[in-house]
Amino acid sequence: QVQLVESGGGLVQAGGSLRLSCAASGRTFSSLTMGWFRQAPGKEREFVAAISWSGTLTYYANSVKGRFTISRDNAKNTVYLQMNSLKPEDTAVYYCAAGAWGSLPSDYAYWGQGTQVTVSS
Repeated sequence: QVQLVESGGGLVQAGGSLRLSCAASGRTFSSLTMGWFRQAPGKEREFVAAISWSGTLTYYANSVKGRFTISRDNAKNTVYLQMNSLKPEDTAVYYCAAGAWGSLPSDYAYWGQGTQVTVSS
């Protein structure tokens, strides 16, 4: 069992930056792929980024490539999402997830409660 708790969301102006963190509990963290998803009001939950258990592989949605960076620290059981050059369309609830490699919500067995990111224009 893995519990995930996100933090770091907030309100930022367009062009600004935020860093999301996801703290995990459970002994299997270092063996799991970690992902970030987001969901805007009235929209489906969408994939943002994923990182392999070792941190050597990363994968990004086209909409965030070059602006967002996912990383992890297995010693701290934490995964991060550095978000730069934020746009109003990045506004959403951001969810941390743990599971198998992939970009579909069904690839991930464990989910956090979400943290709100709002980008003003």
